[in-house]
Amino acid sequence: MTENKVQAKVLTVSDGVVAGTREDTSGTELVRVMTEHGFDVVDKSVVADGADSVRTTLLDLTKDFAGLIVTTGGTGFAPRDQTPEGTRAVIEREAPGIAEAMRAVNPLGRLSRGVVGVRGRCIIVNTPGSPKGCVEQLTAVLDVLPHALALVAETPTEH
Repeated sequence: MTENKVQAKVLTVSDGVVAGTREDTSGTELVRVMTEHGFDVVDKSVVADGADSVRTTLLDLTKDFAGLIVTTGGTGFAPRDQTPEGTRAVIEREAPGIAEAMRAVNPLGRLSRGVVGVRGRCIIVNTPGSPKGCVEQLTAVLDVLPHALALVAETPTEH
C-alpha cells in the first residue's frame, strides 16, 4: 500500500451474482471509481442477499482491517434486500449524515435504505445495486471519507 492511500474493500450483495446468473457490474464499477479516486482496493467479494450472510461477511471483512468497506446491493424494498439490517448488526456507531448525503444526490436515492457506520477502524457504506446508483451515491461522499477514516483511526487532523 502506498503511504497516503486508504485501503478499501468492495462487497457485492446479490443472489444472482452468487448463482452466476448476473454479472457483478456494480462491484466492478465501484472498484474503478475508488481506484480513480486514489483508494487502494485490496478485496472484492460477493455474498448472497440476506441479513445473516451480510453480517457474517462484514465481520470477516472488518477483522484486523482499517479502511473503507463499500457494499452494493440489497438496500431496496424487496424481501431479500436486507443489507442495512446485516450492516446494523455489525456497526458500532451509525453515520447518518453520510447516508443522508448519499440519498440526496438523486430522487431515486429516496428508495435506498442503505446505512453508513463505523466498526473498529472501518467505515462501512451501503450503496444500491444498480451500477449508476452505487457510483452516484458513493461519489457524493467520497471526498469526506478519507478524513472520516483518519478521525476513526485517531490520526491527527487539522481541526
